[in-house]
Amino acid sequence: MDKPFSQACENNKSPILSELKGYFADIDNVLEIGSGTGQHSVHFAAHLPHLQWYTSDRLINHYGIKQWLAEAQLANLHEPIELDLNEPWPVKKVNAIYTANTLHIVSKALVERFFNGVEQHLAAQGMLCIYGPFKYQGHFTSESNQRFDEFLKQQDNLSGIRDFEWIQQLAMSAGLMLVNDIAMPANNQLLMFKRYRS
Repeated sequence: MDKPFSQACENNKSPILSELKGYFADIDNVLEIGSGTGQHSVHFAAHLPHLQWYTSDRLINHYGIKQWLAEAQLANLHEPIELDLNEPWPVKKVNAIYTANTLHIVSKALVERFFNGVEQHLAAQGMLCIYGPFKYQGHFTSESNQRFDEFLKQQDNLSGIRDFEWIQQLAMSAGLMLVNDIAMPANNQLLMFKRYRS
């Protein structure tokens, strides 16, 4: 079977990496939630050799992730952990958590559980990085994002582009403060949070 491929991942991996280089400079381990195809993990681990990159996803996506990892053969890139937001996370404390294009796919209840997991497993002074599209004060940042939201809801009415203010509120409740909100290509954002309480 051919390994999975996402053109969106291919397009956004370099712009995301250019930002992560600074924020993850002093980080030694990262847990990626929802590794998907595995493309991001391979690219970031290859260019950030000082850190250990831990992939995770539901079991259904592990075969594809393992194909990317096997081809990359990177010592700092680890086999996927079976992680479902409906269940407790099978990990210990980590210094950074990264997720891309996930919060608009899962339900609001699972977004809340995501932040519960972050609160439990992100170490003090740790970084949380969230990439994807968001609404601001209830408004889409582009017509294409509005169309994308309509498409998502047609597939699953529990999914949809989330409000930035709600995400920030969940982060604050989990002991995180917003460090930066970075505009990215294709009407996406990179939200960087830091843990300010243990």
